[in-house]
Amino acid sequence: MIPSPFASPLYLMAKPVGPACNLACHYCYYLEKSRLFADPKHTYMSDEMLDLFVRSYLDSQTMPEVMFTWHGGEATMRDIGFYRRVIELQQRYGRGRPIMNCIQTNGTLLTDEWCRFLRDNGWLVGISIDGPAEFHNEYRRNSAGKASFAQTMRGIAMLQRYGVEWNAMAVINDYNADYPDEFYNFFRDIGCRYLQFTPVVERRNASGALRAGSDKDGEVTDFSVTPAQWGNFLCRVFDLWRRTDVGSIFVQLFDATLANWVGQPPGICAMAPTCGHAGAVEHNGDVYSCDHFVFPEYRLGNLRTHTVAEMMYSPRQNAFGAAKRDSLPAQCRQCRWLFACNGECPRNRFATTADGEPGLNYLCEGYRKFFAHAAPYMDFMAAELAARRPPSNVMTLP
Repeated sequence: MIPSPFASPLYLMAKPVGPACNLACHYCYYLEKSRLFADPKHTYMSDEMLDLFVRSYLDSQTMPEVMFTWHGGEATMRDIGFYRRVIELQQRYGRGRPIMNCIQTNGTLLTDEWCRFLRDNGWLVGISIDGPAEFHNEYRRNSAGKASFAQTMRGIAMLQRYGVEWNAMAVINDYNADYPDEFYNFFRDIGCRYLQFTPVVERRNASGALRAGSDKDGEVTDFSVTPAQWGNFLCRVFDLWRRTDVGSIFVQLFDATLANWVGQPPGICAMAPTCGHAGAVEHNGDVYSCDHFVFPEYRLGNLRTHTVAEMMYSPRQNAFGAAKRDSLPAQCRQCRWLFACNGECPRNRFATTADGEPGLNYLCEGYRKFFAHAAPYMDFMAAELAARRPPSNVMTLP
């Protein structure tokens, strides 16, 4: 029996300001998306489109709880009044269901008013920060070249002062990947309890434009992390976390790895067997298969002509999600670690296998090193969970 696609939740990452941002991070893959729009200088979601999005998104949900994610660009460039309107519409169309909101921000524009709003309405805040000042300021600057670390730390301090729940989202690049101790200890020292990090892997074509993950060519940028760096970074950060912080600091990638180890959904689409349940909606209502595939060929339609359910449960989107599993090269299908990574994100599958078959993940070498290194500890934590004991007991191992 084929399970109904409606048995699983779907997500749309909303872009209320499109790619507009007050920073110009060197590695950002979204700034150039303004080329997709007829009027790239005006990419704010209208009240009409907001109403249409909230209503259609809520109508598409079959789970008892609903999560909205507001992203950018820089989502706080949209005024608080816009987000107050969000809450009004969620209450109007939500039919009494619990609704959660998450907003991703670089933190530089946060104010007392913002923090009161976020606290009073229970919003989760994701802060983009790449580690201590030297690492963060390497690539996270504004268009005039001014560093942003001090303003981001000011934003974090305000969130902490107001008691707003927050997590850190760090990009691992060619620079900070070489300093895992300094990186991890920084987040521990500033009181971060939820840490996400993602490797930057970007390619450019001959004209300098960033390439889609499905493109066959394109040169890897100099700011991208190398496979060897990624593996070394993961192993060292895992050791630091495993020895002292399991159960007190939650590292998304390690949690997802453990979930795969015990046969549970990993919570990260990149580590799941298939994808396609998490799309992106632009300020103008255009819906794309994935936030990392906002290219014309992955546009599913527009909210003015199609519902969220029609687009996200369409045969085209189902095929996009299934391709993650179905396009794996033989080397991946035979790999002992397939259950743990599932080929990671399709956008990074532009390398070739030892046999010359295309479709290998660029970061494969790094992941294989990490899984081999972490395996004894993952086995131990899995056994502890099976015995109804806390996986934090792994910290007692030498």
